[in-house]
Amino acid sequence: MARGLALLGTVLVLVLFGGVGGASAHAALTGADPQDGSVLKTAPRQVTLTFTESVGLLDDSFRVLDPGNRRVRTGEPGHADGRSDTARVTLPEGLGTGTFTVAWRVVSADSHPVSGAFTFSIGKPSASVAPIPVDPAGNTLSTTLYDIARYVAYGGLALLIGTASFVLVCGFPGPVRRLLLAGWSTLFVSTFALLLLRGPYERGTGLADAVDPGVLNETLAGRPGLVLLARLVLLAAVAFYPVRADRRERPVLALGALLTISLAVTWAAAEHASAGIQVPVAMASSVLHLLSMAVWLGGLGALLTALYRSAEPLPAAVVNRFSRLALGSVAVLVVTGVYQSWRGLGSWDALTSTSYGRLLVIKLLAVLCLLAGAACSRRWAGRLMVAAQERVEAAAAATVAVAVAERVPQTVGAPAAGPAGRGEVPAAVGRGGTVSEAVPEAEAGSGASADAGDGPGEAPNPDTGTGTGTGTGAGTDAGTDPGTAPDSPPADSSADSSTESPADSSTESPADSSDESARYRRALRGSVLAEITVGILVLVITTLLTGTQPGRAATETAEASAAAAASEQTGTTTVVPFDVGTPGGRGKVQIELAPGRVGENSVQAVIFGPDGGISTVPELRLTFTLESQRIGPIDAELTDRGGYWAADDVTLPVAGIWTMKATVRTTDIDQVTVSKTVRIG
Repeated sequence: MARGLALLGTVLVLVLFGGVGGASAHAALTGADPQDGSVLKTAPRQVTLTFTESVGLLDDSFRVLDPGNRRVRTGEPGHADGRSDTARVTLPEGLGTGTFTVAWRVVSADSHPVSGAFTFSIGKPSASVAPIPVDPAGNTLSTTLYDIARYVAYGGLALLIGTASFVLVCGFPGPVRRLLLAGWSTLFVSTFALLLLRGPYERGTGLADAVDPGVLNETLAGRPGLVLLARLVLLAAVAFYPVRADRRERPVLALGALLTISLAVTWAAAEHASAGIQVPVAMASSVLHLLSMAVWLGGLGALLTALYRSAEPLPAAVVNRFSRLALGSVAVLVVTGVYQSWRGLGSWDALTSTSYGRLLVIKLLAVLCLLAGAACSRRWAGRLMVAAQERVEAAAAATVAVAVAERVPQTVGAPAAGPAGRGEVPAAVGRGGTVSEAVPEAEAGSGASADAGDGPGEAPNPDTGTGTGTGTGAGTDAGTDPGTAPDSPPADSSADSSTESPADSSTESPADSSDESARYRRALRGSVLAEITVGILVLVITTLLTGTQPGRAATETAEASAAAAASEQTGTTTVVPFDVGTPGGRGKVQIELAPGRVGENSVQAVIFGPDGGISTVPELRLTFTLESQRIGPIDAELTDRGGYWAADDVTLPVAGIWTMKATVRTTDIDQVTVSKTVRIG
């Protein structure tokens, strides 16, 4: 059974993990200075990034590459102006000209790494550009092993807390004590693996960094590393905690509750609850949600083990106690799950438009299946309890019946048990004596008859049907027909039947009840096994959710990107009228600038004459000036392309309101310069 569950869990992990991409962190990049693709007149002194949430920095958070793909020596990364949602690095002097590539990697508040890259140019873009990293997510093997360790840690926590709760609340240690050791060992080993793999996971490097002392020291200096270290310390303390069903003193229970809550806090402090809105409420909700999940699913594993491994049938009272415990856990799960879903989603549309929402729908369906299995288990547990109660009542009735049956031959049933042909019973009853009086006389008569029957030469009297001595007197008192003496054995048989009937009827009910109990236990085993199967699926989806960007954050990022895209100019068309002061020297220049943003742009200009038709002129010159930054004039260097003027590589380095000046020469001596402003995004 254990091998089967382990195989099932592995298959579910591989299927779901293989079908979902890398984890999307909570934090998202909202701005960069210099901007991506910008062309600067002078070299910047620093690179600054801004994120939606607070981020942690690594010693290698920035890598700046020059046009020749050589790494530029930079300063230590830090936060800009003390803001935790920023990252900044200083650049050296004398960078030169050309296009530079910036690759960055930080750790979001929910412990997941975020990475990306962009370029900027100094002077003008260079012909050669350093390649942008193709896989900014990092080393695939390190990430995969880290995620697997997270799955295993969740399972170990559920097994440890659930089994301990089962032992303490249900009062049935039995064979489930081994699960405590298994849960503790699994959680300890997986946590230690997470601590070693944390460095390569954050940096996106290979497994060699897992044993690098420098990387490990830096990991222990960060919040995720400290949380993992605290978890190891708590597990070491748990190893000395006595979990016994008969140790329910308040200090023991209080210490166990404190250790359990502390373990759950190590998860909440490193997941989505630690960032975003309503952090204190979210932390408390996350701890309760995790504990109720562990009590329910881990307790199911303990219950299944007890059902299969117990030397004796599991008492129905134990199943009933766990049923109540599971019902309370489900109630907490529902309340905290609704809150966390609202906090993570933010809107109904996020259920279908974000990866987090789609995973949440799958988890909801799995939880509904789990609740259906729990309802079946609760029904079978109730029937098992009723059957056990009926068996107890039937056994009690059987005990009473047997006691009565054993007592009856010494009282009322005793006369009937004696040989009727000897006349003892009629003598006792015919005298109207009490039962206590009849028994000694019957015994005496019986003894006399035996003596008479055994005595030599003393044969029964054919007239009276009795022998001599005391037996004769008994026969006379009875006043019975001696001819009935041979027929009395059937009455004796009837007495035996009446004596055995209560015992027989009482022993049939416990047997039937035992059969029903066995059937209910088999059904309960099946339903609990189904619950655990679906529970493993729920654990896998929960782990995936903790590594996926919440729907609220994804929606906000998408809306910000859409707003930026909407505000970003994809092209501008400007009409500039001119008049050189000569006959036919009036007209207008239509200038199209695309895409109208920082970086390279293309320009097309068409000249229209006084009659509105296309006109040709000897020369058209176009310049751009940003007076606020004292940049320009930048000559567009237009060329005549037969009917229109154009330039393909007009570089505008920064955003702002630029002044566009067009100089139109209609003859060798007649020309005019006109101006218009244009916004560069």
